[in-house]
Amino acid sequence: MKLFVYSMREYDELAFFEKFCGEYGVEFGYTTQTPCLENVELAKGYDVVDIITTIMDKPMIDAFHAAGIRCISSRTIGYDHIDTEYAHTLGMGVTHVTYNPASVADYTIMLMLMGCRKAKHIMERAAIQDYTLKGKIGRELSDCTVGVIGTGRIGKTVIDHLGGFGCKMLAYDIYEQEAVREKAEYVSLDRLIRESDIITLHAPATDDNYHMIDTQAIQKMKDGVIIINCARGALIDTDALIEGIENGKVGFAGLDVVEHESGLYYFNRMGEPLGNPKLAILRSYSNVVVTPHTAFYTDEAVSNMAENSIIGAMKFISGEHSSFEVR
Repeated sequence: MKLFVYSMREYDELAFFEKFCGEYGVEFGYTTQTPCLENVELAKGYDVVDIITTIMDKPMIDAFHAAGIRCISSRTIGYDHIDTEYAHTLGMGVTHVTYNPASVADYTIMLMLMGCRKAKHIMERAAIQDYTLKGKIGRELSDCTVGVIGTGRIGKTVIDHLGGFGCKMLAYDIYEQEAVREKAEYVSLDRLIRESDIITLHAPATDDNYHMIDTQAIQKMKDGVIIINCARGALIDTDALIEGIENGKVGFAGLDVVEHESGLYYFNRMGEPLGNPKLAILRSYSNVVVTPHTAFYTDEAVSNMAENSIIGAMKFISGEHSSFEVR
């Protein structure tokens, strides 16, 4: 199999691709460029293109198909950036990856703690030598009810890791797991939204989930609710979130993902207009922490992403089904 990798990060990914392609006997080439219609030619002669979060719409898929590409391998858990249905109509495979869920789970809990203890506000005030206590009192995580929306590998790991804090945990998922029931109570989405002090999102971006946290949902939440999103930006209506922050309903938001982040995150945009004014608004609040989709970013996770993107592609090309294939 011949694999061409786009958006290669030479400072962390390249060594893993060299290692695993060598182990699995895969020939690979790469570019640091993001895939676009102008550089599709780079992948000619390869079987698979390996990408991250670049939008793969019909024109892009058509171009890669015309170049002889048989499979699009996304080294990400989510694959909502790929028009999978259209790729399938052309007979092209689409694969994604899994990686150690502890990376995102631990980052999620870090954001919860930052929200509970007003960490951003304290650090901002300390930076200008305001060392007073007024307005900085926090609350203890053990006294909170945490609602986990989505109990797949990451959501379940969040629940596992929260066990040591002693907080009450509620869970919602259309696919319930017995292992989760041992530590959290499955409830309706409405009840979770109404009763949770902290709500954390770990659901995929689907048409059904689009803006699941909207104005109506936020109005039902407890005053001062903490909202954490380390999943997909499209799960939250940004306008509704900003309104909730402005009127005090939302006490803290920890956002590793935002709407319309494609083209911004993973690029150096220093000194440039972002073209996303809502992101600028969110970043301006002392009770909002915005990070650039880095919750996953550990050495183990990057290794998993490289290896699993290779394995998923190899299995598709050889005619085998795997858990990495999007069907």
